[in-house]
Order: sequence, then C-alpha cells, then structure tokens
Amino acid sequence: MKRIRPALLAPLFGLALFTAALPALAQSSTDVEPDVTIRQEADRTIREYRVNGALYAIEIQPASGPAYYLVDRDGDGDFERQNGQRIAVPEWVIKRF
Repeated sequence: MKRIRPALLAPLFGLALFTAALPALAQSSTDVEPDVTIRQEADRTIREYRVNGALYAIEIQPASGPAYYLVDRDGDGDFERQNGQRIAVPEWVIKRF
C-alpha cells in the first residue's frame, strides 16, 4: 500500500479550498451579468433582469416616451420606480448567492 507524503497533501488541500470558493468569488463581483427576459406587449416592451433566478429589476419601454425601471432595492419584493439609462445590480442580489 502506498503512503501519501504530507508535503503533497498541503497543495492538494489548498487547491480543493480554492476551487470550492470560486463560485462565491464570481458572485461577489460587481460585474455580474444578469439573465434578461424580454416580452413584447401591444403598447410596450418589458425586460426582466435576474441574477441566479432572483428578479431585481423590470425595464418598461412604452411605445412612446422614455423607458423607466422598477427596482427591488433590498430584496423585499417591493419595486420602486427609477428613471435613467442604466441600473446596477443591487448588493442584496450579489450577496444572496
């Protein structure tokens, strides 16, 4: 029976810890790309923004007029209107997963 040298175990153990932490590191990034679902209705286009399945924003583009967003700022399910060109992924979405 072969014996594994302790000097080889430390790097393998460190590699295992590093690979286990990779998903957490990737999700803590502020450069998270959301999944976007687009629906076309008669008088508007609706885009739903999700990260890991969590809906955090809805963009509404009326047939006429500027687009606006409904954003769940703290993850409680209450969406608040926000005007502007872009929205950032809220911290609660990034930290949740």
